[in-house]
Amino acid sequence: MPTLSPVRPRLLATWTLAHGLPRLALAAAARRGDPIAGTAVDPRIRDDPFATYDRIRADGPLVHGKLMSATATHSVANEVLRSDAFGVVPDFGRPLLTRLYARIADPSAPGPVDPPSLLAVDPPLHPRLRRPVSKVFTARALAGLRPRIRELADELLERVAEQPRFDLVEAYAKALPLIMIAEILGVPEDVRGEVQRFADSASVALDPGLSLRQYREVDAALRRAHATVAGHIAALRRRPGDDLLSQLATLDGADQLDDRELHTTALLVIGAGFETVVNLIANAVVTLLGHPEQLAALRADPAGWENAVEEVLRYDSPVQVTLRTAARDVEIAGRPIGQGRPVLVILGGANRDPAVFADPHRFDITRANAREHLSFSAGVHFCLGATLARLEGAIALEALFERLPDLAIAGPLVRRGTRVLRGYDVVPVRSSAAVRS
Repeated sequence: MPTLSPVRPRLLATWTLAHGLPRLALAAAARRGDPIAGTAVDPRIRDDPFATYDRIRADGPLVHGKLMSATATHSVANEVLRSDAFGVVPDFGRPLLTRLYARIADPSAPGPVDPPSLLAVDPPLHPRLRRPVSKVFTARALAGLRPRIRELADELLERVAEQPRFDLVEAYAKALPLIMIAEILGVPEDVRGEVQRFADSASVALDPGLSLRQYREVDAALRRAHATVAGHIAALRRRPGDDLLSQLATLDGADQLDDRELHTTALLVIGAGFETVVNLIANAVVTLLGHPEQLAALRADPAGWENAVEEVLRYDSPVQVTLRTAARDVEIAGRPIGQGRPVLVILGGANRDPAVFADPHRFDITRANAREHLSFSAGVHFCLGATLARLEGAIALEALFERLPDLAIAGPLVRRGTRVLRGYDVVPVRSSAAVRS
């Protein structure tokens, strides 16, 4: 673990406002039995959150807690995500704290939940920043990546096939999306390690109530990543290529991004293009190995992989929750919500709403409406990388089980400690030497 520099006064102040005080408030509310707060701080809920999601849904389509409101109901979650009455502008539950944080936050190294990140801005700025990236992440353009994704999956599987046991996350689930997003962005091989370190830190940065040490580690990683991206973009401006970053760096006119917008957008694309796929692949492997009859059906009919990926996204969503803030006084599901009120949209709970998904706690790769999940959000903030994640997930899983048909869990699974993102840090697996030879 890297040695951290002394705590800077500004960093301590921003941590106190963004995480320290909310951390204390969430812990106090959870001790008083607030299940909404418990989703953020209780490790037992993190490891198995679905009973708590059911409890919140049973209390009503929209539940008011002490610190925020929440919904685990599919229809209400969908309405909140699509409504222009809600935005993503950060609000720590107290307008004064929010304004104070905005005044003291360091603008030189914004994180994934700080403006001008797409995760932290609303219209009219949001569509201006999103538009140039959307022009590259089209379904047609991404479909052209199919052969490269399969080629890369086969190359990685050749390497792991030489080992009797390996960690699926490190050797495959992380390696494949890391190389793909680096190639899409034109990131050279010598800085891809820094890309992965940033992506790992960005996943932690999404969580509420970070400890001071976690916040310092994230801050240090962000500063290194911004410096790396700045140097890379400067090189691309001198000699642009066909990659996404070259296109973003050489925009002009209304689409032109300033350096801060460009760096933050690039880092967000790295994090989003990496983390969702890592969790999708790992969650899918663990789930499918726990349902061998459904895995056998996929081997018999590979055409089912695309729907199987949708069911994994529904059943064990890589992103469990997202936060919205009421931009004005509004009524949802018959309940009033005041301006500035945070609403926790529990995607993992909405994806198991029995009003939409029959027998929702059952994993079923043939589920006809699996694609109705909200794992990629909805509305103007629908995930830019959804098409790429689906494509990489289906190809990676088909290649994995085709190459290693006797794949099996080989030791204890280690869940990630993150709350917003749900996945695994370690998935030890094995496959027989006879199959590999």
